Order: sequence, then structure tokens, then C-alpha cells
Amino acid sequence: MKTYSTKQGDTWDLIAYQQMGGCEHTKDLMWANRSLLDYYIFPAGVTVTIPDITETPASTLPPWKKVSA
Repeated sequence: MKTYSTKQGDTWDLIAYQQMGGCEHTKDLMWANRSLLDYYIFPAGVTVTIPDITETPASTLPPWKKVSA
């Protein structure tokens, strides 16, 4: 894990995008920083913990339901 010091105007999804590589990680970011959930738009200087990203499979469909390319 690493940390990030917010800039004025940062939002959860913006931090996830910039620090973790995509907005799909917003939920993970928020989960790792439950004490900060009162913020929607951050002021400058708030320390946010950036969780390690675990690889997710490309598809969560069972093999029999996947479409072949």
C-alpha cells in the first residue's frame, strides 16, 4: 500500500483513476479509507491510503456462457 496527499477538488473516482489506473477501483479505494467517507470533494492535504490492486479476471462469466471471438 502507498499513500496519496489530496489536492483541492480531488474526488474518489479521480484519485482511483489517477493513482490506481481506473475508476473501477473506486470501491476498493473507499473501502480502504472508510474513515474518510464523509468527503465527496477533498480539501488539500488529506492523506488517502492507496490499496494494492488485485488482478481481476477479464470476465466473471462461467466458461460455458462466454462468447468466443
